[in-house]
Amino acid sequence: MLQDTPIILASKSPRRLELLQLMGLNFKVELKDVDESYPKGLSPAEIAVYISEKKAKAFNSKDAIIITADTIVALDNEILGKPENRIHAQEMLHKLSGAKHKVYTGVTIVKGDKILSFYDVTEVTCKAVTSKEIDFYIDNYKPYDKAGSYGIQDWWGIVVVEKINGSYTNVMGLPTERLYKALLEYI
Repeated sequence: MLQDTPIILASKSPRRLELLQLMGLNFKVELKDVDESYPKGLSPAEIAVYISEKKAKAFNSKDAIIITADTIVALDNEILGKPENRIHAQEMLHKLSGAKHKVYTGVTIVKGDKILSFYDVTEVTCKAVTSKEIDFYIDNYKPYDKAGSYGIQDWWGIVVVEKINGSYTNVMGLPTERLYKALLEYI
């Protein structure tokens, strides 16, 4: 089944790597530098899929299945990417404090000439937090590699996130439920 098919995860995300391991997939990680810019006017879902497809197009493999993904955090259609620095992370987390936002992950699966892209969306509700709590989080969890400046699987998710509507793993960066189904249909 899936364990017999060579799979390449084209992502440096430790969370995506962990999720594929938990899915029981046999895979290796390969990375390519890809410009993650996108055209203006795209919706958050379209941005996530656009960048995921852009990452997939950097690979050329006839034998292996390539899996790429991109996660976008959107607050009222404002895109909150990875923070550039501490001040940027503080600004993002203040915006998320006491608010609902959406997390979109675009996923692309490629094998040979076949390409399949989809996205998943999860609504996340955060309780209000203080500046002191935000500084504690940044100091202790260094969320500089995370869209929206937070990880659902760490202190922010355990203490600040009050509710999610949708896939938990999607917020981690890979909607495993949809990915598994897509891989079974794709192979």
